Amino acid sequence: MLSPEVLRKLEAIEARFEELTTQLSDPAVASSGERFKKVSKERAGLEATVAALRAWRKLQQDVADNEGLLAEKDPELREMAKEELAGLKPRVEPAEEQLKLFLVPRDPNDDKDVIVEIRAGAGGDEAGLFAAELLRAYLRCAERRGWKAELMDTSPGALGGIKEATLTISGDAVYSWLKYESGVHRVQRVPATEAQGRIHTSTATVAVMPEAEEVDVQVNPADLEVDTMRSTGSGGQSVNTTDSAVRITHKPTGVVVKCQQEKSQIKNRSMAMKMLRAKLYEMEMERQRSARDAARKSQVGTGDRSEKIRTYNFPQDRLTDHRIGYTRHNLPAVMDGDVQDVLDACRTFFAAEALKEAAGAEAPKAPEKRA
Repeated sequence: MLSPEVLRKLEAIEARFEELTTQLSDPAVASSGERFKKVSKERAGLEATVAALRAWRKLQQDVADNEGLLAEKDPELREMAKEELAGLKPRVEPAEEQLKLFLVPRDPNDDKDVIVEIRAGAGGDEAGLFAAELLRAYLRCAERRGWKAELMDTSPGALGGIKEATLTISGDAVYSWLKYESGVHRVQRVPATEAQGRIHTSTATVAVMPEAEEVDVQVNPADLEVDTMRSTGSGGQSVNTTDSAVRITHKPTGVVVKCQQEKSQIKNRSMAMKMLRAKLYEMEMERQRSARDAARKSQVGTGDRSEKIRTYNFPQDRLTDHRIGYTRHNLPAVMDGDVQDVLDACRTFFAAEALKEAAGAEAPKAPEKRA
């Protein structure tokens, strides 16, 4: 049952949604591109909440109408009402829980684009191969979602794997979807090079950072050491012939970023600065998180096999997210970027935890396992 306070908050959101809808038809708003964009964006951010509220109201009305039919003299009407209620009542509580989740305070970074870093962890060449597969999975996920993904830097490893890779992903609220991908990803399978057929365990680390603008992070040019060098690896005729690759070192923190994907040194420097701002912004966010909770671990950990957020078990064709107890099968589809259900489960679970922390409610239940 929704409390009166929760209902008032939801109704206030609905009223604001209606106000913004009216503003969009105002000629003064429509003629101002910047204002129209701002109003449209705010309205779009409230649309899902309002739709869920109205669906809940209709559900409540349907329940009330059928409960009223239980008093009818006609036995057929009473039986029909019972059948309807059997299908309607189990939907009420989940609908109310979903509405409560809409009231969880938004992460100010949720609308930002992201920079994703993938690194091979423990496991030698097999870890590099797994890191390369994760890179492809995120590229395919972005393609499925209609996001724009751009590879900024890669360091090739043996057997077609990678040591590390950095990419940017931009689109609608990308950080809100991908931020829970940060951590150690563990793979269990028989490597192609394993003659005895033994299952090996390897890891790769993923770090998802919100892209920071200049207004978010001020970088003093005097703190930067900029080096240019020739690109390495595949890349066309310009490789090893022009000093287009750029490496930037932030001297106060020791953070180093590198970009060599473009033939233009100017473009590579611009991308490297984007990476640097994101890393410094993430460092500041981590400092603030640590101040609130000194026991919190860093985003990625050490890459040891024992540290993991998710396991990809190929012999059993199973993915398990250990944080939320979620399991699904069909790993070939997962590695092809079909991970929407996993992203949904993580968002729902951690939003429920945030609501619990804000309201002092009971701990959320983990999503049910999916076959």
